[in-house]
Amino acid sequence: MSPSWSGQAEPRATRTVQQAAVLLGAALVAWIVTVDRMSGMDMGPGTNLGGLGWYLGIWVTMTAAMMLPSVAPMVLLFDRVSAEKARRDLPNVPTYVFALSYLAVWTIFGLAAYALYRGIRSLDIGFLEWDRGGPYVAGGLIALAGLYELTPLKEICLRHCRTPMHFVLGWRDGVRGAVRMGVEHGAYCVGCCWGLMVMLFALGVMSLFWMAVVAALIFAQKVLPYGDKLSRVFAVALVAFGIWVAAAPGSVPGLTQPNGTSNDRMQMNG
Repeated sequence: MSPSWSGQAEPRATRTVQQAAVLLGAALVAWIVTVDRMSGMDMGPGTNLGGLGWYLGIWVTMTAAMMLPSVAPMVLLFDRVSAEKARRDLPNVPTYVFALSYLAVWTIFGLAAYALYRGIRSLDIGFLEWDRGGPYVAGGLIALAGLYELTPLKEICLRHCRTPMHFVLGWRDGVRGAVRMGVEHGAYCVGCCWGLMVMLFALGVMSLFWMAVVAALIFAQKVLPYGDKLSRVFAVALVAFGIWVAAAPGSVPGLTQPNGTSNDRMQMNG
């Protein structure tokens, strides 16, 4: 290795370590804030989502906590390319533009979930009460998340999330380009992980335990070696888990049983 190459490689490596520390530090802060705000709020399946403003604040924070570790490879790749452009005095865009555009897609997903929740709640469907059909609905949603693991769309989106080649081949300059790349990567990430996020809603979206479980599953598939081989394992496990929740929800560790009476009762429809 020549001295000139070594001199260039060391600053790049240092910057990568620094940016990784910043990214993981942001995820840690998001986890701390999420734990602080959500502690004691898990009412199990059908947890009331509250007002839009409050929910949106919680959703953005928890999404950052769950997704920043798994999206780190793509964010660091974007940062390396931008830093190289800056070194050559070429137009470049701050990395946070890409990261915020990515998180914006998950914010839209959360708003859509909230709108669906409000719509179902307004219908006042008695079958969705936990002591009637609630466990079957929750179990069915979990099984659906498992079956999605076997679809071609899941495979395509997961491959995109794990492979940086689409960045190298389809790089777009400027702020608009960074926003577009962030949105595109966010869309693929939603396509890859929406089933697991639906499972979180089915088990209790304010549950710190299930939030950590889902975040770990997402990280394993998107980042760990051979994570792309886990889809079949996840499919079998989630379908079996869905059947367990539907048949005997009271025996599921970590699953809070909705309870209470009259207006305070937590139902699958709110």
